[in-house]
Amino acid sequence: MPKDNHHLHIGILIYSCGHHQAAWQHSDSSIERVGDVTYYQHLAQLSEKGLFDVVFFADNQSFNPGFTTMPSFWFDPLINLTAISQVTQHVGLVPTISSTFSNPFTVARQLLSLDHITGGRVGWNLVTSMTDLEAQNHSMPALPDHAIRYEKADEFAHVMNGLFESWSTDDFQPNREQGTLIDNSNIQPLQHKGKYFQVRGPLTTPQSPQGKPVAMQAGASKQGIALATKYADAVYSVSWNIKQARRYRERLDAEMAKNTVNPRYIKVFPGLVTYVGRTHEEALEKKAELYGLLSVETALKQLSFFVQQDCSKWELDKPVPKLPPVEEFSGPVGRYETILEMINDTQPTVRELLGYLNAGGGHLTLIGTPKEIVDEMEYWFNEGVADGFNLMPPSLPHSLEDFVELIVPELQRRDLYRTDYSGHTLRDHLGLN
Repeated sequence: MPKDNHHLHIGILIYSCGHHQAAWQHSDSSIERVGDVTYYQHLAQLSEKGLFDVVFFADNQSFNPGFTTMPSFWFDPLINLTAISQVTQHVGLVPTISSTFSNPFTVARQLLSLDHITGGRVGWNLVTSMTDLEAQNHSMPALPDHAIRYEKADEFAHVMNGLFESWSTDDFQPNREQGTLIDNSNIQPLQHKGKYFQVRGPLTTPQSPQGKPVAMQAGASKQGIALATKYADAVYSVSWNIKQARRYRERLDAEMAKNTVNPRYIKVFPGLVTYVGRTHEEALEKKAELYGLLSVETALKQLSFFVQQDCSKWELDKPVPKLPPVEEFSGPVGRYETILEMINDTQPTVRELLGYLNAGGGHLTLIGTPKEIVDEMEYWFNEGVADGFNLMPPSLPHSLEDFVELIVPELQRRDLYRTDYSGHTLRDHLGLN
């Protein structure tokens, strides 16, 4: 952990009415508001009240009307964040961008436009997408192979960086008397001609107020980590326990050691699910209340997606069947590694494994009083395996309200967290150069 920043970072992944698969079924859920932009604006304002670094949206570019466990993503993340930007002043804004489906010129223009509108509060989360259903909405019969997706993502990120830095607002020098508008002496076309993209450039939008939007990533595969060390400022990670978190940090650092072009420290934000109460018993009751609403059928569907095989016939009260090693797995590697770690840690029955996974899908889950939860957050932070956390509230807005009202003050009491925003841009918040 860099010694120049003793405060941890908190971001939030906003998803529907909560990350618990049964959150929408609670009698006090926000399910009726998932198509109301003021709902997301309110969640972002709560996050800003809690002095969070960033509001983050994942994405899924397919719709399965038979999948009733959680609503599909209602709004495009970038459009949603644009609406959010108008009711917030400080919190960072990060949409997910798929390099498999997106046009880099269009995306770079959209991101820089929002970055200028907000004065430099924007980042972007690069992904390669996960399902054939998404591919079939983009003129593809199926998702390209993992290696091809990451090869394309590498070229995509390279083009994006070139476009982000096409020209500066300093080059815009309107002079009515001389009849000149732009000093174009430093503006050159990108002239990118690659395997997947041909982009002349320059971009129509000038360089960001913060240099360029913050680059984030979430891949845990070998290719994902290699890509992160080339382009990312920070990464989201999946870690069930500190052993897994430490291993991820070590893999990231080892790959960065090979980087002679742009060696740097990449910040790591593991996902975090919290059930907090004023007593430990109250926190347990909050978890039990949501767990009691979850159908086994729904939980098995989620597990089937994570392990890429049909789990519907697995016997609930017997040990989890043997799964292939991660080297033979072609799906989302980070989540799969986490499931293998859970099985190795606890030797669970299928029913027990479903219980571990039903909120947040295997991310660090902390249950207890503010002191108990912050004790563990502080431990991860001091051990250097987490520069902060990406909050995944099991229920929204309730779990977010609990975090802001109960956990943030405990973090501040220990001088682990800011008491006010000290800068404006997302790079300021994250302490990035």
